[in-house]
Amino acid sequence: TLTHIQTAVNLVNEKRKRAGLPADFRIEDVGVADEKAYALIAKGDNNGVFQVESSGMAELCKKLAPANLEELTWINALYRPGPLESGMVDDFVDRKHGRVEIKYPVPQLEEVLKESQGVIIYQEQVMRAARVLAGYSLGEADLLRRAMGKKKPEEMAKMKTGFVERSAKNGIDPQKATEIFDLIEKFAGYGFNKSHATAYAYISFQTAFLKAHYPAQFYAALLTTEMSDTDRLAKYISDAKDHDIAVLGPDINESERLFNVVTAADGSESIRFGMEAIKGCGEAVVNSIVEERNSKGPFASFPDFCKRMASKKVNKKTMEVLIRTGAFD
Repeated sequence: TLTHIQTAVNLVNEKRKRAGLPADFRIEDVGVADEKAYALIAKGDNNGVFQVESSGMAELCKKLAPANLEELTWINALYRPGPLESGMVDDFVDRKHGRVEIKYPVPQLEEVLKESQGVIIYQEQVMRAARVLAGYSLGEADLLRRAMGKKKPEEMAKMKTGFVERSAKNGIDPQKATEIFDLIEKFAGYGFNKSHATAYAYISFQTAFLKAHYPAQFYAALLTTEMSDTDRLAKYISDAKDHDIAVLGPDINESERLFNVVTAADGSESIRFGMEAIKGCGEAVVNSIVEERNSKGPFASFPDFCKRMASKKVNKKTMEVLIRTGAFD
């Protein structure tokens, strides 16, 4: 995905160069607050968008309708077997949209759970809860988090006793502390790591931004990345067409090695099929064709191509493949 993003950024800068603008577009400079990008995700228009592409993820995006990076991070943490099976995801969505009141197990946990609608969804929250309620050090809280993940009954019983006793010293009713420990234990088994979920959400946002603002460059880069997978190529070509981005067949004078963006006289952008994505056209052949064209100009006719490429790496099989794809039409 990082390669996909960088390829798209390079194509955006090529577009800027052609328009006489400085080629200084950087994805890091767009921030994380773009309405168009979040609207695209909330609509479930997620083909090619990192981590939220599956039908289940797209459905959750539509239900939750994330409007910022924090809410996109929730989605990464929530879409896991544990939360989905427990029915917690639907409850979370209802809380987000104000259909269910947000409640906290004890008032002290408000500062820990405020960021996630009163629900424990991150491993870091397990650690913070242990520190706030039972006065654990960071090291002790991390040991608790790890023990909960491993689910060893005898170890958990010991941990529970210590947690309840230490919470009682902080004024938490032992019965309430027991309930909270059980709750924490339940979520810790499938809790996600917030720092990981945030990094994923950031990459999801960047791909959504490119799809929303630079669709032709986004799809050209995506098709290049998926070049060796015929099924995925077909899927993304169809999606590009759904977004009014035409994917044109190979052309001996317009196609580059990889998928590239071509601009028509009216300013509309299309994607030209990359020659390396043609089965039977190897990298060496394609490089020699592009090299010849770049050094001596476009091919004037089919005989001109044959004459100029005769001594190069182009053989009968390559010629047949190029003819069949319409590259000489």
